[in-house]
Amino acid sequence: MQEYRETQITREEIVPTALRMKHDGVFLAMIHGYIRADGQVRVSYEYAVDPAIEAYYVVGETSLPSISDIYDTSASWPERELHELLGLEFEGLDTSKRLFLPEDMLETEGKGQILVKPLSELRETRENMEKE
Repeated sequence: MQEYRETQITREEIVPTALRMKHDGVFLAMIHGYIRADGQVRVSYEYAVDPAIEAYYVVGETSLPSISDIYDTSASWPERELHELLGLEFEGLDTSKRLFLPEDMLETEGKGQILVKPLSELRETRENMEKE
């Protein structure tokens, strides 16, 4: 079983931590985020520090520095997901295009909610849009 270690950091420590990890040849495993029961957002940066996963997390921040210039796509993809799903801003990250969710998702479905629809309903919606 792989060891998992967590350390809380500040938003100002995100970039220096990423730079140190990159310099040491450590891979970025993932960036996770969720809304805690108290309503604050928690974002966790997880690094594969063999033989463990080291997670560095921030709480309560809605605007964070991007580390995509340090870790390229392994950072930009989860940052863009967190931008879409939780509305987080990542300074310096291009979020002009969505990854996979419709542009009007937040207006039509409610902020932060993704509703599952039957495939038949999605097909019908698409067919109606194509006819217009």
